[in-house]
Amino acid sequence: MMAMSTIQTILKAAAFAAHKHRDQRRKDAAASPYINHPIALANILANEGGILDAVVIAAALLHDTLEDTETTPEELQELFGADVASVVVEVSDDKSLPKAKRKQLQIEHAAHISGRAKLVKLADKIANIRDVADAPPAGWSLERRREYFDWAKQVVDGLGDISPALRSAFDAAYASRP
Repeated sequence: MMAMSTIQTILKAAAFAAHKHRDQRRKDAAASPYINHPIALANILANEGGILDAVVIAAALLHDTLEDTETTPEELQELFGADVASVVVEVSDDKSLPKAKRKQLQIEHAAHISGRAKLVKLADKIANIRDVADAPPAGWSLERRREYFDWAKQVVDGLGDISPALRSAFDAAYASRP
């Protein structure tokens, strides 16, 4: 792979994610376009966390492609390099496992993933709890929303002190727990 600039890598990741998620919608009542979610992560990382590492931003944009599209780790490595691909792999759940097991593994693995993966994971939890607070998935009861917040906090607590700014953003979002 020819070396790309950071801007090129990020834009290529955004375009790739937009293409891969083009037919997907979020679970909110408005069924907003799915691509809004990866873009929100990149925005949280860069503009709230001051994270300007192109690998982290690209991985944030691509973070759900392995779980939610037909994308393979090999495809990500070929297009974006080993560093980006490895971060995406680290933050991806094994969809062959039952949901409860996947959620438990996120808690257990949080402390053991790379620093870059921790940043992506933290941004994902910030974006998700903001969405659950502001535009919850259609049909989610108050209890289910509260359980999601508490589970997300368990995952984030396992990430350690990876970014004080992002942890502060998470804590502020968590304070809006329904």
